[in-house]
Amino acid sequence: MELITWAILGVTIALSIAWYLSYSAARLDRLHAKVEGALSALDANLVRRAEASLELANSGTLDPASALLLAAAASEALERETEHALPDDLLDGQNFAGREAVESDLTEAIIAIVTPEAMARIVAEDGTAADELDRLLAAGRRVQFARNFHAQAVRDVARVRNKRVVRWFRLAGYADLPTSVEFDDAVPGER
Repeated sequence: MELITWAILGVTIALSIAWYLSYSAARLDRLHAKVEGALSALDANLVRRAEASLELANSGTLDPASALLLAAAASEALERETEHALPDDLLDGQNFAGREAVESDLTEAIIAIVTPEAMARIVAEDGTAADELDRLLAAGRRVQFARNFHAQAVRDVARVRNKRVVRWFRLAGYADLPTSVEFDDAVPGER
């Protein structure tokens, strides 16, 4: 073969490798963006669940002790969310720690208060409280979906980052490996 043929072959191989590395880096970037979006969706759904819990607590259909317990747990979850919403504390998947315990506490309060008997009583008593209960249950299901979607996105990023080519060429740069968010997200009637 001539020198020009070897040169063309070498350039073609180099361009193919460069394209593959560029494609892999762009894919990893998209996966990281997917994790960020999933975490933002989870955060929004957690806020909706806390707001729905607070509305149910303030509806007047629950006994005072249950309403106080539910309102306290929902208020704590909303306050913790506000702490993490500061501009200099961006939601990056690493600072969710601390909220997990609060969100689990809210779930426990919801499960303890919104029993099947309480749900039947709320539905039978008042139409607006029944709407608030439906909103709370729907918000709880959305939290489950959002947390599962986030966990899947984190697994996808970890799978791609474990590839040799990504590690060898440091295609992830200095981005932290995202972590999944673990807390109790059960909905009344599931346990």
